Amino acid sequence: MNSTYRKRLLWALAALLVAGAAIVAWRHFKAPELPPGFAMGNGRIEATEIDIATKLPGRISEVLAKEGDTVQAGQVVARMDTQTLEAEMRQAEAQVRQAHDAKATATAVLAQRNSELTFAENELRRSQQLAAKGFISAERVDSDRTKVLTAKAVWTAARSQITQAQSAIEAAVATTERIKADIEDSALKAPRGGRVQYRLAEPGEVLPAGGKLLSLLDLTDVYMTLFLPETLVGRVAIGAQARIVLDAASQYVIPATVSYVAPEAQFTPKTVETATEREKLSFRVKARIDPELLKKYEPQVKTGLPGVAYVRLDAKAEWPVKLQVKLPQ
Repeated sequence: MNSTYRKRLLWALAALLVAGAAIVAWRHFKAPELPPGFAMGNGRIEATEIDIATKLPGRISEVLAKEGDTVQAGQVVARMDTQTLEAEMRQAEAQVRQAHDAKATATAVLAQRNSELTFAENELRRSQQLAAKGFISAERVDSDRTKVLTAKAVWTAARSQITQAQSAIEAAVATTERIKADIEDSALKAPRGGRVQYRLAEPGEVLPAGGKLLSLLDLTDVYMTLFLPETLVGRVAIGAQARIVLDAASQYVIPATVSYVAPEAQFTPKTVETATEREKLSFRVKARIDPELLKKYEPQVKTGLPGVAYVRLDAKAEWPVKLQVKLPQ
């Protein structure tokens, strides 16, 4: 027996062993037979992802969460350096004080101008009375009338100074409120509770506006996506019961509910209209796990796990024995 023949024989034996192992594995792990009224599809466990990003550009001061940590809604998970913002706040607060001082000065000036206007009006009134009796000339009356007009113009200008000072106060206060909001936003908080999936930046790094620091998984919104053909998806109802069996834990059957059915098909062009091609259309379906159940088993919840999802098409159909709900104790 030459070496070439031996190699061929070994390859043939290896191929038979692989095929035999595949048959045994298929017989052991194959999906249960489905009675009428059910559909199935392969998929992976997924969860809603939430990115925590900066509102403003700046340097990261500290990151308070690590990959794998569970955080609560509203929890501070990172902080940005706020030295520049705090300096801007002090400047804005000084501008508020200056604006208040300017308004106080303008108010005092207005009171003085009001007194001057009152005096000028009284002088004009007396001049008019004296001129009517012939004691003073008409030119004196005209002079006093001009003084009244001048005093009114000065009084109007003084009043506008108060309006400008009030506007300056409001603008300065608005600036302080904006900076205060920016300082508060520099403490990055988790918008929802979840688990940290990725830590994307470290303290000392400078990020632009919208720069991502952390990526969270919302463990209250976990689902498996499967694809069903057009011939079946029309029978899938939102809210229909579903079951999920994971490859890594095939002894358990997880209850779920259909929460979404795609309105458009995938994998084939929209323009294909022949009956033969329409049979190849697939629609995306989500089987969502109950959030209350997820809370109970939160430490065991992991995304990316492959498995099979089963959907009940007929509300009256009974689930097979192998697909009865079975959860870890």
